[in-house]
Amino acid sequence: MSIPLIKDLEQRMNKSLAALKDELATVRTGRASTSLLDAVMVNAYGSMMPLNQVASMTVPEARMINVQPWDKGQLGAIEKAIRDADLGLNPSNDGQIVRVPLPELTEERRKDLVKLVHKYSEACKIAVRNIRRDGIEGLRKAEKNKEISQDEMHTQEKLVQESTDKFIKLIDEAIVSKEADIMQV
Repeated sequence: MSIPLIKDLEQRMNKSLAALKDELATVRTGRASTSLLDAVMVNAYGSMMPLNQVASMTVPEARMINVQPWDKGQLGAIEKAIRDADLGLNPSNDGQIVRVPLPELTEERRKDLVKLVHKYSEACKIAVRNIRRDGIEGLRKAEKNKEISQDEMHTQEKLVQESTDKFIKLIDEAIVSKEADIMQV
């Protein structure tokens, strides 16, 4: 009972960590990244579609993203979608490609982004702690139902706590790395 429980908890914690990394990828740093535009939805062919389904995106230089639509008729819609996405970006259209220059981040904006990153990390830590709580409650219920001994319960609680500590440390490492990326001028 206990080993599958620990593996299940670690799997759930891994999903929380993966979700955090996905959220961090959308936070803008000083360098261009196509993941910045992942959340952009384009009104194409009468429906809203993710930008990566109507165009290819490349990063030719550190502060530029090129968006090349597969259908040139979508240039205007793509440009409008990027502008309306509230990312603080001002795309330009040259008839073939949409260029998205990334302006320098101000010190104030960098600090705001760091606060946002910390908010994401705290939400992830809360999720991991909730998973730990679920695991410990499951162990206590099993002990109460005489499925495991009290000693086994305490041993497993320690393993659950060790897993939690490991994932909290991984979250902190991801945040420190992202914070360094953001604050790098």
